[in-house]
Amino acid sequence: KSSKDEPDGGKAISKRSRTLVVLMLFLGMANAYVMRTNMSVAIVAMVNHNLSYGTKGPGANEGEFVWSYKLQGYILSSFFYGYVITQIPFGFLIKYYGARHFLGWGMMINSVAAFLVPISARSGGAIGLCIVRFIQGLGEGPIVPCSHSLLAQWVPPDERSRAGAAVYAGAQFGTIISMPLSGLLAEYGFDGGWPCIFYVFGAVSTIWSIAFLLLVDENPTMSKRISDAERTYIVESIWQASPPQTDPLPIGQIAKAPAFYAILVAHAGQNYGYETLMTMLPTYMDTVINVDLKANGFISALPYVAMWIMAIIFGQIADCLIRGEVSITLTRKLMNSIGQYGPALAMISVGFVHSSLVITCLVFVVGLGCNGAIYSGFKINHLDLSPRFAGLLISITNCIANLVGLLAPMVAGHVINNDPGVENWRIVFFIAGGVLFFGASFYNIFATGKLK
Repeated sequence: KSSKDEPDGGKAISKRSRTLVVLMLFLGMANAYVMRTNMSVAIVAMVNHNLSYGTKGPGANEGEFVWSYKLQGYILSSFFYGYVITQIPFGFLIKYYGARHFLGWGMMINSVAAFLVPISARSGGAIGLCIVRFIQGLGEGPIVPCSHSLLAQWVPPDERSRAGAAVYAGAQFGTIISMPLSGLLAEYGFDGGWPCIFYVFGAVSTIWSIAFLLLVDENPTMSKRISDAERTYIVESIWQASPPQTDPLPIGQIAKAPAFYAILVAHAGQNYGYETLMTMLPTYMDTVINVDLKANGFISALPYVAMWIMAIIFGQIADCLIRGEVSITLTRKLMNSIGQYGPALAMISVGFVHSSLVITCLVFVVGLGCNGAIYSGFKINHLDLSPRFAGLLISITNCIANLVGLLAPMVAGHVINNDPGVENWRIVFFIAGGVLFFGASFYNIFATGKLK
């Protein structure tokens, strides 16, 4: 294996092209999550807290818009409506037309639409803002199925836990960048502060989209930059594990496979819990902990720093276990248990430590640190079941999971609408923790890492 992995005389040369692909997908995932999460901080600065639901205290924000918590929940969810409806269509389309152009041009649409967020909110109110966020969701729709498809074509099987963890850790990296920088831009930026959030991140994401289309090829066979030795190694490794076939899409087999439903349920549970935190954590810090806007973004980003770091560590551990003859099935279940039971316990307990900012932060940091293990659990399990149809599988589970996930800010908004006190926030977190716990348990019963 060592000689095959070093066809050009060293690993640094032999991994150059696939490392570039993983790096660009990591940055793409980061940009996608920046676009997804920046509204969570921006909305704290956009809303006039005094007029919307009464004076909160001396530090209350006096934004431009009078929106209730319930309406804010719908605004935060609007992105996901667009995101959800593109999942399954792209899962089919990339099988026949490839993933590269869908991903690059989709993110370009997402990026350009970001520039329209301020004018849509000011001219069209909540409805206009929801429409633009919906369009952004449409553009971001290809990110997960296309990333999965490109990983399946570029990454050998024994590198997938690390590569998948690295790419999807971009979600945490994007959130880490987005939340504190959004807080600073909202406080010090031009045009009222909060519009800068969308101008700056829209520009950065546009640059990435152009770079991705120029630098990344569909697969090693089509690439003109890759060495012959690396191309041969990748192609032989992938097709040795999953020989080429000409069968039609196995819709019937997918529909009857318990392992597919294990991934689906775990994915749905993850999205509900994660979207609860991603969309509502800045609001919780604002209303219950009374953290000011500048500090809010930094503090809200801390759990995602832990998740990003631990996702990489868990990815290394998972690949070591698999290379050490631990079964893929057991490895995926172990990682997923850490990744979902951990944050479930954190969600259930955090509402009882609200009197201490330090302990609250610690609970969220530990919980989301554990959550990083899911990228070596259910999140990469599609590639174990079927590398050829990984893009389709992830598009189906991601679609349904995001349908469940978009309910999270709406449910939270309804629960806290009349009273954003800690008792109602406990209900929000209990629901999220319970959904995560169920998803992890279902996965442990029915999941497998065997090729289907």
